[in-house]
Amino acid sequence: MEIQFLGTGAGQPSKSRNVSSLALKLLDEINEVWLFDCGEGTQNRILETSIRPRKVSKIFITHLHGDHIFGLPGFLSSRAFQANEEQTDLEIYGPVGIKSFVLTSLRVSGSRLPYQIHFHEFDEGSLGKIMETDKFTVYAEALDHTIFCVGYRIMQKDLEGTLDADKLKAAGVPFGPLFGQVKNGQDVTLEDGTKIIAADYISAPRPGKVITILGDTRKTNASVRLAVNADVLVHESTYGKGDEKMARKHGHSTNMQAAEVAREAGAKHLLLNHISARFLSKDVSQLRKDASSIFENVYVVKDLEEVEI
Repeated sequence: MEIQFLGTGAGQPSKSRNVSSLALKLLDEINEVWLFDCGEGTQNRILETSIRPRKVSKIFITHLHGDHIFGLPGFLSSRAFQANEEQTDLEIYGPVGIKSFVLTSLRVSGSRLPYQIHFHEFDEGSLGKIMETDKFTVYAEALDHTIFCVGYRIMQKDLEGTLDADKLKAAGVPFGPLFGQVKNGQDVTLEDGTKIIAADYISAPRPGKVITILGDTRKTNASVRLAVNADVLVHESTYGKGDEKMARKHGHSTNMQAAEVAREAGAKHLLLNHISARFLSKDVSQLRKDASSIFENVYVVKDLEEVEI
């Protein structure tokens, strides 16, 4: 499981940072990629990665500001041109209005897709658990921005325990069908009468990962709730230390406020993105240094950077 950042800038693209988009790569887990936001130029950034657009099965939109959605029509259209691959449907989750934006863009431009888009729209009264499969559950909660905006909490369900093959072999179990039965939790009896208790050879279930991906927001209790005990918290850092009044005015957070959220939530890692173009390389280093005084395990991400979870 990895997160690859396709755009880490705020508001408008710059030479070093494109606007908001990131990919949660779940290839080993479910052979899918989930996209969170899709700012202008996202499809160009994808060309610089190993991501295959057809593997993108779900897109989660945090809010309807242009720097988070203007890349959708282009990406959806380009995804249709991969004729050598099977056409697969796609799901889009987001605030009410995202369906109208996408369908209007496609209709006005005369774009026709050879696959179906399934929309899941929500407003402040229909948040909570928005998606569940046998492997993952996704929750959404309203944040505090200048328009309706949400954050997402992605929870991987607990993983099955692993079989201790060496221990099982040492107990005299021949490799083959009996191994499979024990792995499936079945007790078996060997030819000499030895009884093998499956639970003795399978580790306890492992807790799944928790990933929190927030949209644009002022510091709010909802951010903390979404990030409780998260393995990774992705939080915007449009402003820096001392910019609290400006951040509040424009509906954003500082690096220090993001660090406070991570600390209060008990998150394990904090990744700062949505960086204003006014911050140069030396300023970015200071953003991390200042935030680390509140929450030690913090990092400011760059475009195309991949973080293993």
